[in-house]
Amino acid sequence: MKLHFDSNQDYQLKAIQSVVDLFEGQPLNKGDFEFSLSDNSSGLKLNENGFGNNLVISDEQILENLNAVQKRNDIELSVNLDGMNFSLEMETGTGKTYVYLRTVYELNKHYGFKKFVIVVPSIAIREGVLKNLEITHEHFQNIYDKMPVNFEVYDSRKVSSLRSFATGNNIQIMVLNIDSFAKDENIINKSKDSLTGKKPIEFIQASNPIVIVDEPQNMETAIRRKAIANLNPLCTLRYSATHTNLYNLI
Repeated sequence: MKLHFDSNQDYQLKAIQSVVDLFEGQPLNKGDFEFSLSDNSSGLKLNENGFGNNLVISDEQILENLNAVQKRNDIELSVNLDGMNFSLEMETGTGKTYVYLRTVYELNKHYGFKKFVIVVPSIAIREGVLKNLEITHEHFQNIYDKMPVNFEVYDSRKVSSLRSFATGNNIQIMVLNIDSFAKDENIINKSKDSLTGKKPIEFIQASNPIVIVDEPQNMETAIRRKAIANLNPLCTLRYSATHTNLYNLI
């Protein structure tokens, strides 16, 4: 049996566009194999550990964009940015996972961003996200002209895969369970000889990833909030039907 997805659900497209419009003014994607050595050229930047997302526009511009999105969606305006956290409130059963996966492709299409980390609160949700990545892959390939994409679940037994995540020039999606990196004793936070003494998490940090948090109400403890911030996200997109805290609701 082959699954078919409706790519024209208006409320889903509005949710996706709300995220895309946060970065209005960011230079457009230049091409698959172009990157920047400066701070003002493209959506990808070279560093010693690989390629990282490169945000060019200012916080002031993002706040202006945020307010424009909020006004359009009849949401109370944020007075200040208060961190690069943005909340999307979507009821259960409305295709939240589909929306944030398609948002990955749209952010790449418009701005050239390529590094994405999806943080989940449990193994069950992690497996659900992986399944969604698999079953929507052909659908998104058809929509986005066969844009190359690599996705995988982080495995502490294969930390070298994080080097590939950092150095890969395709869209890279890494799915992480919060419990795999929230504590100092986690393997990802320890230096590895096989990585020339680096900590595996350093490759994620160097990628300046756009972090997508699935069910963030389960990750509001101080330790978990700190762990997510330690990923060095370009921004954090928070998707849930039951948020505990709404950060810059869009």
